[in-house]
Amino acid sequence: MTMQADLPRVLVHAIANAARTVPLDHAWIAAHIPHSGAMCLLDAVEAWDETRIRCTATSHRDVGNPLRSRGRLAAVCGVEYAAQAMAVHGALLGALDGSTTSVPRVGYLASVRNVEAYVERLDTLDAPLVIEAERVSGSGNTILYGFTLRCDGSVLLTGRAAVMLDASAVIR
Repeated sequence: MTMQADLPRVLVHAIANAARTVPLDHAWIAAHIPHSGAMCLLDAVEAWDETRIRCTATSHRDVGNPLRSRGRLAAVCGVEYAAQAMAVHGALLGALDGSTTSVPRVGYLASVRNVEAYVERLDTLDAPLVIEAERVSGSGNTILYGFTLRCDGSVLLTGRAAVMLDASAVIR
């Protein structure tokens, strides 16, 4: 039996679980991460749970992509796609934790390691990118993710990223 005091927690859990099965679109993503305009690179969240997220993107084909240099989008720019997927994952986990604030915790990419690119460029690919991130470990203000970018089933980029949340609180 659900008590009235448990109702907000139950509603948050129900909403969060519904979000896991329904793709979240670009508008939802843009409203929940600090990236805006053309810098919000992801199109949709396809699936997620407490440790993983899978997103898709087509912005790598956009000639107005702000990460392009000299008309090209280098494969290493896939790290930013992965970082945004991690930010979305953080926003979704915040909803699971019952966060009532619409402003997610600010995260900073503290380090990127073991990055391996299997292609030179992303802008030459016609199919959507699939961005996967998995939370490997984390506590309080630091989180470690592993990430993979794919296109048409081929692996494009892999690596690990450390994210620091609320860095100003740690620096004090």
